[in-house]
Amino acid sequence: MINKFTATALTTLALALPAQAQNFDDPVEFAKQKDMLGAAANGDASTPWLQHYGDVMADTSAFKKDGPHTICFSNAGVNNPWRVVGWNTMQAEVEQHDNIAEFVVTDAEGSDDKQIADIEDLLAGGTCDALIVSPNTTAALTPAVEKACEQLPVIVFDRGVNTDCPVTFIKPVGGYGFGIQSGEFIAANAPEGSDVLMLRILPGVDVLETRYSAAKRILEEAGLNIVGAEFTDGDRAKTKAIVEDYIQRGNQLGAVWMDAGATSVAAIEAFEDMGLDVPIVTGEDQQDFLQKWQEIGMNTIAPTYPTYQWRTPILAALKILDGEAIPGPEWNLPQPAITNDNLGDFVNASMPPLHYAACGCEGMPGYPERWGGK
Repeated sequence: MINKFTATALTTLALALPAQAQNFDDPVEFAKQKDMLGAAANGDASTPWLQHYGDVMADTSAFKKDGPHTICFSNAGVNNPWRVVGWNTMQAEVEQHDNIAEFVVTDAEGSDDKQIADIEDLLAGGTCDALIVSPNTTAALTPAVEKACEQLPVIVFDRGVNTDCPVTFIKPVGGYGFGIQSGEFIAANAPEGSDVLMLRILPGVDVLETRYSAAKRILEEAGLNIVGAEFTDGDRAKTKAIVEDYIQRGNQLGAVWMDAGATSVAAIEAFEDMGLDVPIVTGEDQQDFLQKWQEIGMNTIAPTYPTYQWRTPILAALKILDGEAIPGPEWNLPQPAITNDNLGDFVNASMPPLHYAACGCEGMPGYPERWGGK
């Protein structure tokens, strides 16, 4: 049996390719994703990583070939807990398929230049039957993805690029949907006219930029006062320090909006350490946040960007190489939100603090130990 997790040789020279602009405040896409949030997805709800919205399918008959296959994956990195959970889930999915002879993986470690070079190396190797890409940032990776599309079927997931050349782009409903879910909750539950602090992790990633633009639009339309939009770099100490600074400035924070939930507990602790009531602090499906929410009885919401989406590209690659039609050019997966009503369904004290609950991994080999559970 060929080792499924062979690493490729990496070049040290990055290619300088032109970036392309993208509109991160698109009212048409905003409306499209809002509609999807209220629609029923096609397929079996017990396997949400295979569900999809709409009936548009991509013809993959031209890519049909005999297996077993070499599937290649260019990963932006495993530089935050969400990506670690997803990566564990993807590997578990790969191991269930005998028709995958080799799974060749590169890790860009959060660098655009390295990921561009990684993709060049994968293409030069000539062994990939299909290429999966999770882009580090949107514009910078677009030319590299376009070049790859000229040689083999490409699947983009998680973060997008500014081209429709991939066979499909796999994601949940999307960043606008995430921002709509959290923004509408704050608008409906924060004190009228109160201050809102918006915290972000990094710029230039489509799904994060659209989360911000959607929530900002909703909060402004609701008459709430956005007192700041700050980048935290996903760092807990920095997050806590920013929140403390805004409190000390005299802002009456009715909510802290987060574009990603890994540091939500740090924001909560800023209020607790200063002896203040905790306002709305949004988060995601990370266990430390869910357990803190349950413990102190917060009124909040956790939009999700489910890590079960890391299963879908593997399944899509195999379907493409079998010549089977798949949802495309977009494959939109369900994007549930955790609320006060269903919180208990997602809290799991046997899983580690940094585990994301919507992993779709509960029935996979090695669960829960592979994901750090007990």
